[in-house]
Amino acid sequence: MEQLGFAGMPPRLYPCTPTRLSTWLDCPRRYRMSYLDRPPPAKGPPWAHNSLGASVHNALAGWWRLPIAARTPDAAADLLERGWIDEGYADPAQSGSYRRWAAGIVRAYARGLDPASEPAGVERTVATRTDRIAISGRIDRLDDRASRSSGTHASTGEAGGRELVVVDYKTGRHPPTVDDARSSLPLALYALAAQRVMRRPCYRVELHHVPSGVVAGWEHSDQSLSRQLGRAEDIAAECAAADERYRAGGAGGRGDEVFQPRPGPGCSWCDFRRHCPEGQAASQTRRPWDGLVVLGEPVIPP
Repeated sequence: MEQLGFAGMPPRLYPCTPTRLSTWLDCPRRYRMSYLDRPPPAKGPPWAHNSLGASVHNALAGWWRLPIAARTPDAAADLLERGWIDEGYADPAQSGSYRRWAAGIVRAYARGLDPASEPAGVERTVATRTDRIAISGRIDRLDDRASRSSGTHASTGEAGGRELVVVDYKTGRHPPTVDDARSSLPLALYALAAQRVMRRPCYRVELHHVPSGVVAGWEHSDQSLSRQLGRAEDIAAECAAADERYRAGGAGGRGDEVFQPRPGPGCSWCDFRRHCPEGQAASQTRRPWDGLVVLGEPVIPP
């Protein structure tokens, strides 16, 4: 990016979040509509599966803010019921069915938690920077646990003791895998930012699938975190160049030459599908509640 000012000044840092970088990777056109077009194009109706996910996240965050004695499984279910978001459902009956189901999975998940094991952060915002990017994001839960490793991490110089663990809640149809945790760019960046902000070891990342109780975890190393950070910097450089061309306008600056669509079946779930002929051609129309877990069917395929 071009930097105005005195000669020799360092280049401007590109501010971003993991979500912004992931959106660029998924579809540059959706990136443009989400972050650059002003006013942004109108989105489609709210998705019920997003409403369900937000309701579960909010309930679990609220549970950790209760006094320790009040952190019971029933309290988690009550928080879910009281904070239920009913947008996107077919009708009140469907919303009610999923509210009761969600209260049950939150209650079951809370049974596996130790109320006295205070997290280092809940909905914690962390940030870090390099000489190229300034990145920030919000972690669902940042655990403070006894170290799983007897070895010493080179960057911290600490052996044993306690460490931070990044926890991300999931509520979708399919439980995550270890490979999902290993390859996740957001989780790696959260771990790196937490480590730098709190000056404590943070290498383990976990995806907690609340409906099934499946936990998919991965133990990063200094090298793997460094690789993910380099990947983030490379993606951010592409974003920054595209942003500049958009602001400059001119031939192709705001069109598909820079912001090419990446159509595929996933376009069914894009908020901007109505504005994208390629996405419509590549995917089927979905109702706002089609992304929900099917009640009565096993969450984990046999």
